[in-house]
Amino acid sequence: MSENARRSRTSLWLIAALCVVPVLASYIAFYFAPPGEYTNYGELLETKPLPEARLRLVDGSAFELGRLKGKWVLLMVDSGSCDEFCRRKLFTLRQLRLAQGKDMERIERAWLINDDAVPPAAALSEYQGTWLVRAGGSELLTQLPAAHSLSDHIYIVDPLGNLVLRYPRDADPGRIIKDLARLLKASRIG
Repeated sequence: MSENARRSRTSLWLIAALCVVPVLASYIAFYFAPPGEYTNYGELLETKPLPEARLRLVDGSAFELGRLKGKWVLLMVDSGSCDEFCRRKLFTLRQLRLAQGKDMERIERAWLINDDAVPPAAALSEYQGTWLVRAGGSELLTQLPAAHSLSDHIYIVDPLGNLVLRYPRDADPGRIIKDLARLLKASRIG
């Protein structure tokens, strides 16, 4: 075999190896070093639409969750008397929305009040813009999954009205902000 034929054959093998090695490496990486399961902090929930329950705002006017469709919704459930933990969640919801900067208009906040207690005036003024919804005894509350208590969690509802994420009690706001930013960046709706 001539020298030229040997160089051509060697070049051919090198080109073939350059094509096969990346494919082989990807299979090895996938099966022996699988990627992490999720990048989100919140617990992904079975995506299902929330029921169209007829509710009332604290001022007595009629309210339906459909009114918030087209926006991402940060949702919390708590008593109208609003203890310290409730006030921290309200503060967190406000800050989560503000932290999204120019995208904050794509987010709504809703407090589902699960009893007949009247929210304190401070909560009404400090957290203006939060929908204060009387939901005690409604079908909506039965559709929200909770490990222990509904009031332990912050939920995210997508612009189509589907419940998608749940955060645990005393969740890290910085990590929720990252989840929200990813959702807003990836979403073409809301």
